[in-house]
Amino acid sequence: MTHIVFYEKPGCGGNARQKAWLEAAGHHLEVRSLLSWPWTADSLLAFLDPLPVADWFNRAAPRVKSGEVVPEALERNSALALLLAEPLLIRRPLMETASGRVVGFDPATVAAWLDSPALAGLDGKRTEGCAAMSGGCESF
Repeated sequence: MTHIVFYEKPGCGGNARQKAWLEAAGHHLEVRSLLSWPWTADSLLAFLDPLPVADWFNRAAPRVKSGEVVPEALERNSALALLLAEPLLIRRPLMETASGRVVGFDPATVAAWLDSPALAGLDGKRTEGCAAMSGGCESF
């Protein structure tokens, strides 16, 4: 059993499914709100830095979906400032264990990271995003 710190958007159906899959695979979750956590540039970059800037963003966030925020057009420092100011824009979940960190819920990546073959069976399922993509949990 792996202890995972799981940063979520409270009430998000997508995060609820992800937590259920992790718990069913035998992992223990310590759930924190991504929106109210006191992020600093360093603490957020500990998760995001290995990824291209465009991959830092939640594609289902209203400002991204509307085209108001274009992740591919942002440079690193501007993107980081925007995410710190508006945590709803951060791709989620953010997950952390004693051995490392992961952004998002790609089944193959998460299964390999946790050495959890049960999660590999999720490949091909929609594992990121809100259960109600028509606004649902993204709009509050």
